[in-house]
Amino acid sequence: MKAFFLSCLTLIPAPLLACDLALVLAVDVSGSVDRAEYNTQMQGLATGLRDGIVVDALIDQSAKVTLIQWSGSTRQRQTVPWVQIGSYANVLSLSDKIVNDPRVWRNFSTAVGEALSASLAALEDASDCTRKAIDVSGGGVSNQGVSPQSLHPALRAQGVIVNGLAIETDQTDLTAYFFLGTSLWGRALLWSQPMDSRIIQSRLDASCNVKRPNSS
Repeated sequence: MKAFFLSCLTLIPAPLLACDLALVLAVDVSGSVDRAEYNTQMQGLATGLRDGIVVDALIDQSAKVTLIQWSGSTRQRQTVPWVQIGSYANVLSLSDKIVNDPRVWRNFSTAVGEALSASLAALEDASDCTRKAIDVSGGGVSNQGVSPQSLHPALRAQGVIVNGLAIETDQTDLTAYFFLGTSLWGRALLWSQPMDSRIIQSRLDASCNVKRPNSS
């Protein structure tokens, strides 16, 4: 009887560790982002997540990560569900899902405000996490939907940090637009073209609270 009782105990799942970080990766797939830029975003995110220091940070924080593709005001989709990171295998699985995530839309409008709104809605499923962050990339100014600034009160109320990546090509002052539209408390980090994996890595470092040793 005792042996039976002990065997039953082994079937009870161990409680998950407390989540210190919920991270939404909000990827622009509107008409302002071409195929090469989309691929750079997804491959850069996958590579950045596999970085050893980022892996350690995600595991240490028992982080939860999800990815949303967004375009116009009615087009936001959570294409990679929440993944809780408790091991290197979890990170590898997440990065594989991201790099193989097919593009949902291609030639539609740009609604940054709705991207932030969809990210906030997704964060409701990670309400147990201590810190919340949204990484939002964009290749153009909003031309549809609510203004990004209108989401600031809700973002502040929930203590959400927003990091933005402006994919600048021929759009003048897009970085400035993203700073005004997405940044909160001066914590947003903005980069422009040429966009490569190192830029995306820096954005992940900011959201994951990674501190790298000075290379100089």
